Amino acid sequence: MSTDNLIEAAIDAGIKQAVTVLKFRNKALERRKSAVQAHINKVNLIKPEHSGRESNVESLASASLSQNTDMQSVGVLVAEGDSWFDYPFHDILRILEDEYGYDVESMAHKGDTIEEIAYSGGQLEELTRRIEKILRRGVTQSPIAILLSGGGNDVAGDEFGLLLNHINSAVAGLNAKILDGIINERIRYAYITIISAITEVCMHKLGKPIPILIHGYDYPVPDGRGFLGGFTLLPGPWLEPGFRAKGFNELTGRIVLAAELIDRLNVMLEEVASLTRFSHVHYIDLRNTLSNGADYKDLWENELHPNKAGFERVTKRFADIINTLP
Repeated sequence: MSTDNLIEAAIDAGIKQAVTVLKFRNKALERRKSAVQAHINKVNLIKPEHSGRESNVESLASASLSQNTDMQSVGVLVAEGDSWFDYPFHDILRILEDEYGYDVESMAHKGDTIEEIAYSGGQLEELTRRIEKILRRGVTQSPIAILLSGGGNDVAGDEFGLLLNHINSAVAGLNAKILDGIINERIRYAYITIISAITEVCMHKLGKPIPILIHGYDYPVPDGRGFLGGFTLLPGPWLEPGFRAKGFNELTGRIVLAAELIDRLNVMLEEVASLTRFSHVHYIDLRNTLSNGADYKDLWENELHPNKAGFERVTKRFADIINTLP
C-alpha cells in the first residue's frame, strides 16, 4: 500500500472511531436530558413559595454568579497527552492555567503512549465529553485549541534498548529499520488517526475544526536520573538502562544518539502537520528550548522531564503559538 493510501486509511480509521464515539455520546446525552428534566420537575414541585428572602437555591445561584465574575479566564483549552501535560507540581498545562490565565480541560495521563491515546476509544469519548461540558457552561466561544502530546513513551522505557544496536556491532547506534518502523509507521499513523478523530468530533460538536497543537520534545540527557532520583519504586530512568545494556557507557555518545532520535521524531511530526487535510494542525518545535550541554541540570529534572524553570520555557513556546491563533 502506498504512503498516500496509508494516510487515507489512518484518517478513515480516525473518522470511524469518531462516528462510534459520537453515536455513543448522543445516546448518553438523551439519557442526560431526561434525567435533568426529571430533576427540574422534582425541584419545581418542592420549591418553597417566595417569602421576601432568597431561597437556598437562589442564594447559591447568586453566589455562584458572583464567584464566576471574579474568576475570569483568557479562554478554554482542551488537552490530551502524556507526562509533559501531567507531571507533579509543574507541567505545561498547570503553567498555562496559573501563569497565562487559561482554563484547561485535560485528559492527559502520565505514561500514556500515542497508540493508547489514538486507539483506545475511551480517550476520545472523554475528550468529546469535555467539549460537551464546555458548551453546557455557556462559554461564548469554542475552545481556543486542542493540545496533543505523545510519542515519548512509545520510544522510551523498557523498549528503548530495542532501538539500539550494540556499541561493538558493525552497525552500532540507532537501528535505522526499527526506528523507521516505530516513528514513521507506528507513531505517524497513530497521530494521523487521533488528529482525524478529534477533528471529526469538533466538526460535529462545534461546526468547525479547532486548531490542534502538537510537539516533539527537546533533546534529553540520558544520565540515569528518574523521577525524584529514580529509586526502585519510582519511575525512571527511561533511557540509561537501554544504553548501558548495549555498551554505551559514555554520556557524550548517548547525548548524540538521543538527539538523533528526537530529530527523527520532530521531522515526522512536522510532516504530519503539513498534510493538506491538517491545515488546522500546528507543530511546535521545542528543540533547543532547554539544553543538553554542561548546564543541562539547570533545566532538566530528569531524563525525560524539565524542571519548573524548564517547563516554564517550554510553556512559553506553547503560549506564543496560542496567541497567534485566530
